[in-house]
Amino acid sequence: MGLSTHILDTSKGRPAANVEVRLSRLEGTTAKELVRASTDADGRVKSLIPDGQALQAGTYALRFDTAAYWRAQGLSGFYPHVDITFTVERPTEHHHVPLLLNPFGFSTYRGS
Repeated sequence: MGLSTHILDTSKGRPAANVEVRLSRLEGTTAKELVRASTDADGRVKSLIPDGQALQAGTYALRFDTAAYWRAQGLSGFYPHVDITFTVERPTEHHHVPLLLNPFGFSTYRGS
């Protein structure tokens, strides 16, 4: 059905805008990049599935460019990027992958 993400900067209690996000599909030891997008003013990428394509069952990875985000904030973060790898078993369901972010840590979960 679909795939989305949302980033909250927990150090500020605000959405993290203008963070580059890359979606790749993992096939064995190979990663095929599918799309690049940036979070909007609300910290969201509402759809990470390229137009005309459908989410397929399989293993995917999201890479968030956190170094550029922290530099834009005038800060230095410990993690230059955050990678989240996850498995889609039921592609007819919507998958939402939130990222809770601060300069020295992060957390994620399967959202709705």
